[in-house]
Amino acid sequence: MQTNHDQAIIQPRRSFWTTFLIGVGIMAAVDEIVFHQLLSWHHFYDQATPAISLMSDGLLHAAELIALVAGFFMLADLRHRHAFSVKYAQAGFFLGLGCFQVFDGLVDHKVLRLHQIRYGVDLLPYDLVWNLVGFILILIGVGLLSRARKFTAIKATDQNH
Repeated sequence: MQTNHDQAIIQPRRSFWTTFLIGVGIMAAVDEIVFHQLLSWHHFYDQATPAISLMSDGLLHAAELIALVAGFFMLADLRHRHAFSVKYAQAGFFLGLGCFQVFDGLVDHKVLRLHQIRYGVDLLPYDLVWNLVGFILILIGVGLLSRARKFTAIKATDQNH
């Protein structure tokens, strides 16, 4: 007898983007909690009054929570339908973490100058570590994605024989 689980179609692309969203939300939360609140090194937008800076942190926090809640609802839906691909999800998660980190480090910090990592210090070591961590996370995600695609190709080949 065939069950619904046997008939489930794995959705690698949706698994990838679901956990990518969760990864972005997690890294935004780490940034907001550690660097904005615990260390008080910066706010999301430091070019205004303290009240505006604090409000910008609140907006970042709201956005990260929306990303996390939406991501976990999408994850629960995939799991409920037995359509979740762990390998693609792992890749999406690490790429989400890394892309947020690098986007924040390059676009928010350097291009838009919304804030810097820290003030009153030589920024170069902080920027290097910030962006290096982001690039390492992206490389891990790319490696996991490559492995997931290779596994999918092998599995498809096995099913055709």
